[in-house]
Amino acid sequence: MMNQDQINTLRAHPVAPQHHLIEGIAVPASDGAVMEVISPIDGSRLTTIARGTAADMDAAIASARAAFEDGRWAGQPPAARKKVLMKWAELIEANAPKLAVLGVRDNGTEIGMALKAEPGSAAGTIRYYAEALDKVYGEIAPTPNDTLGLIHKEPVGVVGAIIPWNFPLMIGAWKLGPALATGNSVVLKPAEGASLTLIRMAELALEAGLPPGVLNVVTGEGAVVGEAMGLSMDVDVLVFTGSGATGRRLLDYAARSNLKRVYLELGGKSPNIVFADAPDLHEAAKVSAMGIFRNSGQVCVAGSRLLVEAPIHDDFVAEVSRIAAGMRVGDPLDMDSHIGAVHSEQQLLQNLGFVDTAQSEGGTLTTGGDRLLSETGGYYMAPTVVTHVTPQASLSQQEVFGPILAVTPFTNDAEAIGIANATPYGLAGGVWTSNLSRAHRLVRGVRTGVMHVNTYGGADGTVPLGGVGQSGNGHDKSLHALDKYINLKTAWIKL
Repeated sequence: MMNQDQINTLRAHPVAPQHHLIEGIAVPASDGAVMEVISPIDGSRLTTIARGTAADMDAAIASARAAFEDGRWAGQPPAARKKVLMKWAELIEANAPKLAVLGVRDNGTEIGMALKAEPGSAAGTIRYYAEALDKVYGEIAPTPNDTLGLIHKEPVGVVGAIIPWNFPLMIGAWKLGPALATGNSVVLKPAEGASLTLIRMAELALEAGLPPGVLNVVTGEGAVVGEAMGLSMDVDVLVFTGSGATGRRLLDYAARSNLKRVYLELGGKSPNIVFADAPDLHEAAKVSAMGIFRNSGQVCVAGSRLLVEAPIHDDFVAEVSRIAAGMRVGDPLDMDSHIGAVHSEQQLLQNLGFVDTAQSEGGTLTTGGDRLLSETGGYYMAPTVVTHVTPQASLSQQEVFGPILAVTPFTNDAEAIGIANATPYGLAGGVWTSNLSRAHRLVRGVRTGVMHVNTYGGADGTVPLGGVGQSGNGHDKSLHALDKYINLKTAWIKL
């Protein structure tokens, strides 16, 4: 475990200007353009990254295609690929303190969470798929005696991966682990506001023995390099975590190009449902607060809608509000801070706008709602609880991606399920009850990809994460994620 002195030493390190990584070489943008990296901790300029062009993305895709076609990775025996990925996981773990602090300086996640959720999680994910890759078998079909039907599992080719800014290492590993384990080449496009750790993680992959060209990284604006990736005729599969608006554009790019497969993990407006018979209402309140306020609410599965059974509504909301008001918001590299920074000034202003809208639509602000620590130059917001939010209100229907909790009462199981399902999203949810039958009814009744029972958050890599409806169509994590990066080929043999 790191101590504060170690963190302070690492945060003082200057960060050199960063370039693309193409064919194993750091290269600047083809036109020399750069983008400033602004730290949300204090609004200061941290470094620069390359502002990629369409030509840069085309070069990275060509490198990945050449690497796939010549078999420098796909043609290696599974045991050889496994050895490289295991070494990569070891290097990520060895560099975990540096990666965590660098990531916090880039995107503002509190350091305690960053250590576990970023390099710690990424190393575990890479190791999981390294262990799995030589245990993926083809199939023999049940055919007549005079024929043999074989089903081969082959890599798809070139994978394009677009990663969000909230947990770049964790989510990046969710894509890279299964894609590389199955023998594909990958072109990675990090978010403009969180590229630094992914560039470093790709460099560590080269140190581990991943052949040049198998993993390329291009930084820059989504409207430029992301579009070039989406429209490329040489990308076979596109995987994305982020907003619905961008997801729609990627589907359009696929239709306008080579009909590449597109897997989308999009937003959520996840309901966290608390019944009066919850086994421990204080624990439910504490976990519910962390389920929305950790990382300043910048978590795709955040329990951003709190549905509370009417008899306990007032007391439970008072407890959640008390916990929220007691959370220490501050420098995310200070180990005493419970909540770090909002990712950007634009995101902060959007959050504050949602608070204003919620009140104009009849919501009651019970705590928070304002910007904090503006004198630091950073982007901080108080944990915010809004009650009397109707199921039709903007705060119930739109993903905020900030530390704002919408609270709505309900009177029975059917009403809770109806309110929970009354959004276009279906990513995650939770239910707190001592009634086993009720728990199963809610798990079945709420349309979502993940349901928590008497907890919220914390599922590991052995289970899939994905949504329904406008939360997308792709599943990360678990062995199921391998399916996205595999083509099935039938061999029909006359004996």
